[in-house]
Amino acid sequence: MIARVALGDRSAFDALYDATSPKLHAVCLAVLKDRPEAEETLQDVYIKIWQNASRYASNGLSPMTWLITIARNRSIDKLRARKSRPTSDTADIAATVASSEPGPESAAIRAQERRLLDECLALLADQQAGAVRAVYLEGATYADLAEREGKPINTVRSWLRRSLLRLKDCVSQ
Repeated sequence: MIARVALGDRSAFDALYDATSPKLHAVCLAVLKDRPEAEETLQDVYIKIWQNASRYASNGLSPMTWLITIARNRSIDKLRARKSRPTSDTADIAATVASSEPGPESAAIRAQERRLLDECLALLADQQAGAVRAVYLEGATYADLAEREGKPINTVRSWLRRSLLRLKDCVSQ
């Protein structure tokens, strides 16, 4: 694909972008620790790839190694430029740190999945639903559950297996 990009083939460039952008974005994000800046840097990386594809020489290195090197070097350049800028106060620093909180879309999806799981658990008998909650949501072991319920461990395993199959059917509907 890089050889075709060197000839100005836009469809090859699109295919190259589709195949490599997640990995190169991860490289930029790992160096910069700032999603917007990593996305901007990734754009610069692909401009550089478009302009310099003819310079790629297959000298034993994989094409992906060449692309990762471009992304890494461009990210390091951005990082150095960022560090050379004076910061006015800690509020500016806090604004550049990426949030670890889930975004609104993923939070909504997670809430919907939780609601669906709760509805499906409600369809199970109380004892089986409690067993599923204890083992898979609270971290109890099969042995703990068997002791708590006063049942043989194989009975508890059977409950859980049947319960999980019923949950799978419910969730897939």
